[in-house]
Amino acid sequence: MSDNSNLLNDPNILRELVLDHYKFPHNHGLIEGKNYLSRHMASDSCIDDITVQLDLDGDTIKDVRFDGIACTISTASTSMMSDLLIGKTIAEAKEIIDEYFKMIDNKAYDETKLQEAVAFKNVYKQANRIKCATIGWSAMKEMLEEGQEDK
Repeated sequence: MSDNSNLLNDPNILRELVLDHYKFPHNHGLIEGKNYLSRHMASDSCIDDITVQLDLDGDTIKDVRFDGIACTISTASTSMMSDLLIGKTIAEAKEIIDEYFKMIDNKAYDETKLQEAVAFKNVYKQANRIKCATIGWSAMKEMLEEGQEDK
């Protein structure tokens, strides 16, 4: 288990990561609080209807939360995103999000920045699942841009 990249190329491990984040999503449940930015996103093509929240402490992401009705891919990808971004600066988070979208668009990307989120590296092969894999990430991208504009 010393080479993590080999593990993240095993389709069975990737499938298990997705299922684990779907069954037991991290940072799930919304917070009532005035400090949180919030973005509601809904898909025209499937059941995904989620709200993502962001709490910034200056230039650092203090918390990410989400809730709603969502498919396996949407729930798992948003859960992984929340894990990746908490504690990061806005600049670091934007870089991670950019790498994720490169991966989804089947472009060269830095998998070390994405950690478990590389589980979605083959989503580009299923056009109908791209929105599912990006809905939470798109909400976060919008909020980070909004958070920087507020400064």
